[in-house]
Amino acid sequence: MGKVIFYGAISLDGYLAGLEDQLDWLFQTDTGVATTYEAFFATIDTTVMGRKTYQEAKKLMDEGPLYPETTNYVFSHTRKDPLPDATLVASDPVAFVSALKQEKNVWVVGGGSLLKPLLEADLIDEWFIQIAPVLLGEGKPLFEAGDYARRLTFVETKQMGELTELHYVRKAEQTSE
Repeated sequence: MGKVIFYGAISLDGYLAGLEDQLDWLFQTDTGVATTYEAFFATIDTTVMGRKTYQEAKKLMDEGPLYPETTNYVFSHTRKDPLPDATLVASDPVAFVSALKQEKNVWVVGGGSLLKPLLEADLIDEWFIQIAPVLLGEGKPLFEAGDYARRLTFVETKQMGELTELHYVRKAEQTSE
């Protein structure tokens, strides 16, 4: 059995991106010499992401291939044209990711609207959240409002230059609080 993992950076006030999907704040953040990305990525078989996340990632990669080492899925209800490096998915993300998790380690790349139903279905097994020392004031939140209250188990923190990485795993049993 695989697992579903969120790995990504947010601003100190909880945003994945600016209102227009800007990530300049992240690229202006000094990550120091070492990050956890390479070790994390070596454990991943599959990526899932929303259409906007895919489009922004492609821009950042100068339209080059996106994660050629993995199988990639992009959730979209509007885009119909084939993608060169990912498979479009218009079905329910909970059922789709649940099936992938049976055999694969799945990286939820983003964004918040894809993450919300996965959270509500309690599908996220592990979290790696890097916090950048910047306040955006507005933008695309990591956590959209939803029905997913739960407590996680702390694993560790790591300092990577100006980023602080929080690592959590799902608690084995949830109790009401």
